[in-house]
Amino acid sequence: MSDLNQRPYSSIINDGKDRAPNRSMLRAVGFEDEDFQKPIVGVASTWSMVTPCNMHIDGLARKSEQGINTAGGKAIIFGTITVSDGISMGTPGMRYSLVSREVIADSIETVAGAEGFDGVVAIGGCDKNMPACLIALARLNRPSVFVYGGTILPGIHKEKPVDIVSVFEAVGQEASGSIDEKELKEIECRSIPGPGSCGGMYTANTMASAIEALGMSLPNSSAQLAVSKDKEEDSLNAGAAVLELVRKNIRPSDILTRKAFENAITVVIALGGSTNAVLHLLAMAHAANVELTLDDFTEIGKRVPVIADLKPSGKYNMSHFCRIGGLEPLMKMLLDAGLIHGDCLTVTGKTIAENLSEIEPYPEGQDIVYPLDNPIKPDSHLRILYGNLSPEGSVAKISGKEGLEFTGKAITFESEEDALEGILNGKVEAGHVVVIRNEGPVGGPGMREMLAPTSAIMGRGLGKEVALITDGRFSGGSHGFVVGHITPEAAVGGPIGVLQDGDPITIDAEKNEINLNLSAEEINRRIDAWKPNAARETRGTLAKYAKLVSSASLGAVTDKDL
Repeated sequence: MSDLNQRPYSSIINDGKDRAPNRSMLRAVGFEDEDFQKPIVGVASTWSMVTPCNMHIDGLARKSEQGINTAGGKAIIFGTITVSDGISMGTPGMRYSLVSREVIADSIETVAGAEGFDGVVAIGGCDKNMPACLIALARLNRPSVFVYGGTILPGIHKEKPVDIVSVFEAVGQEASGSIDEKELKEIECRSIPGPGSCGGMYTANTMASAIEALGMSLPNSSAQLAVSKDKEEDSLNAGAAVLELVRKNIRPSDILTRKAFENAITVVIALGGSTNAVLHLLAMAHAANVELTLDDFTEIGKRVPVIADLKPSGKYNMSHFCRIGGLEPLMKMLLDAGLIHGDCLTVTGKTIAENLSEIEPYPEGQDIVYPLDNPIKPDSHLRILYGNLSPEGSVAKISGKEGLEFTGKAITFESEEDALEGILNGKVEAGHVVVIRNEGPVGGPGMREMLAPTSAIMGRGLGKEVALITDGRFSGGSHGFVVGHITPEAAVGGPIGVLQDGDPITIDAEKNEINLNLSAEEINRRIDAWKPNAARETRGTLAKYAKLVSSASLGAVTDKDL
């Protein structure tokens, strides 16, 4: 007879004479008599041929299935969606990107809840499906392990590594005349050589690192090549690990604590990670019932330096970081310096400190990760800015290379497409603050990423002469003097919606302020005269999202007030 403590959910589905119809259905998908006495573990696979980030995940799911079955469980693989930011970027389709986070989380929760899984392995490979997996696992609160699909190898152009951001920036270079159309085509054809997530410390690698720091994936899961024996072993081992969690009844609520989220924020800052981490960690904390706010990023950022020289602001790819040992030596550095909490539990059943106890330092001579006493930047690159332009907060990614303060004149655009056209045709000039509005969670709807405009600015050589602000968000590949997540957004009456061409704007990344340099009376007069635009969508997924979604400053979640 099986241990019902290890089968708290599947026993309801499968046990007893009255469950014969249920068992009959499961026999058709491969169950034998003995399988009904085992813990049933769902393997949530985000496999899809939509994107190279996820095209290999079916194989990893099979490895996790093998690990579960070998360890004494019964695995059931099930699928969920993914969308490709890189393919939809700069088009109306990108409005579905952040929305997909909620769809994926809902779908994993729905399947696991309906089918009585006693545990879950979730495998993600692209920007939104990773936080989506964690949101679902937190809601379900059943023994769970996350597996990252792994990073892509860089392409090579003129003996230099290239990736998806190289292609976006090449568009601006071609527009400025610094490369020709033939070279643009060469970069296009060489930048994505195979499976795996975009190769810098962009959003996918940032979130994989954050999830490992949270303790929800096995050690070094975040720093492995997508096509490697290491990643296959990681997937196999995750299957065995989840059975141990089932036996010990270790749940996400035991792992996803306030301290764990502080660890994740610390690691994201040290790596120079994506602004999307702010949005996603707020949403994941909400799902885990952990109190986390924008201001926590500021407080932690005061004491945590940027030490990893990784793209987009740095020079190295994630594959280089994997080669020197990945995330564990960096976390050991942070632990030894007292910057992360070593007593946090992880999916190994051990604490962070126990997992890191035998980890050796990075090899001598490497220049990818800097010493803590000689950092790239002494405090966080993620700046939470307030002011009369963002009274509820905004998120800037300031590496310091673009300076720490910018004052310029607004040039306003009502959509990403209009802004890109203005940048490429020379309408945007040095001294401008490019304003892209009506791209927030409600206004988009969907809060598109502004990778095409920011890359065009860099490609045209204006990275230090032009700033860009938006109520949308940024790709992890964006860099330059950029401020996103401006709240309240334009669609709900935020001050960004009343900016006019020529308005003087100051962004100060030392004071953490963003202000329109006009009188309060003038700003209030404009806001009082403001009228909302008609809803862009009235039916379907985007319309539902616009009705339900919270402010970006709260993580853009869809169940905030339910």
